[in-house]
Amino acid sequence: MIRRNERFLSEAYVLSDIITIGIASILSWWIKFSSGIIPSEYRPAEFNTYFPWIIAYIIISAGFGYLLSLYSPKRKKSFTFEIYKVIQVLSLSLLALLSLLFALKQVDISRQFLGILYVLNIGLVLLYRYFVNVFLHTIRKKGYNRQFVLILGAGTLGSRFYENLKNHPKLGFEVIGFLDDIFNFPTLNYKLDKPLLGCIDDLESVLKNNLVDEVIVALPLNAHEKYATIINTCEKYGQRVLIIPDYFDYLPAKPYFDNFAGIPLINVRDIPLDEYGNKILKRAFDIVFSSVAILLVSPLLILIAIGVKLTSPGPVIFKQERVGLNRRVFSMYKFRSMRTLPPGTVDLGWTTKDDPRKTRFGSFLRKTSLDELPQFFNVLFGHMSVVGPRPERPHFVEQFKEEIPKYMVKHHIRPGITGWAQSNGLRGDTSIEDRISYDIFYIENWTFLFDLKIIYKTIWNGFVNKNAY
Repeated sequence: MIRRNERFLSEAYVLSDIITIGIASILSWWIKFSSGIIPSEYRPAEFNTYFPWIIAYIIISAGFGYLLSLYSPKRKKSFTFEIYKVIQVLSLSLLALLSLLFALKQVDISRQFLGILYVLNIGLVLLYRYFVNVFLHTIRKKGYNRQFVLILGAGTLGSRFYENLKNHPKLGFEVIGFLDDIFNFPTLNYKLDKPLLGCIDDLESVLKNNLVDEVIVALPLNAHEKYATIINTCEKYGQRVLIIPDYFDYLPAKPYFDNFAGIPLINVRDIPLDEYGNKILKRAFDIVFSSVAILLVSPLLILIAIGVKLTSPGPVIFKQERVGLNRRVFSMYKFRSMRTLPPGTVDLGWTTKDDPRKTRFGSFLRKTSLDELPQFFNVLFGHMSVVGPRPERPHFVEQFKEEIPKYMVKHHIRPGITGWAQSNGLRGDTSIEDRISYDIFYIENWTFLFDLKIIYKTIWNGFVNKNAY
């Protein structure tokens, strides 16, 4: 029944997308040619001229939708994933249509019309899918449209999965019970309110006598010899099988399966910026953004340089060694905010609130983060990125890597002028552990839109930092 419902929902999405493209096409044609919103010196085009290309766009979009799994079940996915898929499919469909128009030399089709169609189509598709999502979450919370789950393993791992599942009722999963060879439930770490239906060997009879949509295997390492029998039994009854590895606690948030020499391997950390396309996109953005930023603030850079020079003797730019991508050391640039050190002196200390080494003008620069502006040159030279984990001095890196778990993960990508931690207020004299958790979340969940969000939050929150000394 559940699988029939999923197929029906997928088919309904296809039909709804086709209708939405039709509505968006009519609205786009009206906006471009009949509304008067966009003035044109040319005679309005006939809708019949555009009709065959709209049909072609519908067919192309449906094809890409199936190829890129836009219509596959997304019960376990967030709506953000659906947004990404919709934009991906409709963008590729538009590019394919433009390529077709170019190949057939159809120069009379308005590109402005296609641009309006693209924007309207994405907006309308996401709008109706959002309301469908809200509706499905609501009815699932009320007990409808549910999928039934059997958990193999009532120990810590299985119980923990069950507790997490109870915190997400909108997903619509209901646990019918557990199978386990352990019967002494008072000794378990978690309180279970679902029945123990038997031992692992009772799996076939439970599947035969109960409606089960998915089987979750949450067994300890010493039970791995049972996996072959479990999988064969589940597939005999057409059940989906998902395995939670017993080393789950040691894995990061997003491990993924890789393949090496024909052998499947678990890659313990999925880093989107390892993909070549993402690297190119981020680097191109860094070059453009830093170049524009340098041009816009160049008068301010000159004024600050004069201010530094007039208020204390010494160089205008302060260069400090920091650890960056792949643990490589580079020189990070800042406007000098402190008095110069005597020759041969090495600064290994933190800056304090009333640090006597700071100049009066330097205190202002540090408080407003204006001393960081030269780091746009670090971005331009490839040492840093606009967004990324803040780099630290080698001395402290050696210290923190021994004291703070996963501290060195931050060096998998380029450091940044600002980051997810800094945009959430973790700047200056704040918890290193908290900053690292934010940095790792950013590294594992990077998207181009995420970078734009961090830049926006950084600007919106302002550059004045009460924790910056």
